[in-house]
Amino acid sequence: MYVQLHQLKYFVAVAETRHFTQAADLVGITQPSLSKQVHVLETALGAPLFERVRGNITLTAAGEVLLPLAKRILADVDTAQREVQELVGLRRGRVRLGATPSLCTSLAPEVLRRYHDAYPTVDLRVEEGGSQDLVRDLLRGDLDLALIILPGHGPDPALRAEPILRESLVVASVDPVPGTDAAGELSITDLRGQPLAMFRSGYDLRDVTIQACRDAGFEPTFAVEGGEMDAVLSFVQAGLGIALVPGIVVASRPRLRATPLAAPGVRRTIALARRREAVPTNAARELRRILLRHVRDTADQGRLPPGVQPL
Repeated sequence: MYVQLHQLKYFVAVAETRHFTQAADLVGITQPSLSKQVHVLETALGAPLFERVRGNITLTAAGEVLLPLAKRILADVDTAQREVQELVGLRRGRVRLGATPSLCTSLAPEVLRRYHDAYPTVDLRVEEGGSQDLVRDLLRGDLDLALIILPGHGPDPALRAEPILRESLVVASVDPVPGTDAAGELSITDLRGQPLAMFRSGYDLRDVTIQACRDAGFEPTFAVEGGEMDAVLSFVQAGLGIALVPGIVVASRPRLRATPLAAPGVRRTIALARRREAVPTNAARELRRILLRHVRDTADQGRLPPGVQPL
């Protein structure tokens, strides 16, 4: 007995809604038909996928294992269909790009404008999030490409990550930070005891800041934590604390000052990532080409923000 694609689709629908009737409505079949196909799938796999107790639907251990695999298979099938459609000349497609908040407001808009000008019929979808969240979405097959920040230990082995830029972080504050030297710079040790506006868990700048402080021999002090970029910058602007951020995001906040860090400072590498085992569509390949061309053009014209260097 073979596993069918439509059975995986029905299984994912039930897993996401935790309700057989709602799942049936979602995929456009009757509830008895969906239940029968899920049962056939369970028989084919030799294990129950759902626990049904007092109307509550939960995944079994087998269901938990199958869910990410099923999503990945369905995403790959969708990619294959779109790739064939492009090849037969329908001039349609979709590309899903993820980017961190600072890159969504700096690098991504101009790249997407150039792409849309060249391919106006391609459906562009953008997901904003922290690097860890974007990596998770890439691995699930929910994104085609993502602009992420590489961790110090290197990218996930399941990803193909292409470094494109390196940027230096600055200290964002309202008032001068104690310890600023004659050159207008701070060292990481000057942040000891300073109240920090800290990003939420899963945000790459949170990990970078904490690790930089620990490397300097101290634990950071949080005044407030849990926000994303706009929230953290607003916390800083309200005087709640200071934050370690890319210089580009401070430029759009005239009430904030950006104090550079003395050498070696804190730098991070921006990479364009995709799932290693997935073959990119024509639409995704063309987005990569336009993005890399934009980075080269911007660097050649001297228009990269201060502290940003091409790789």
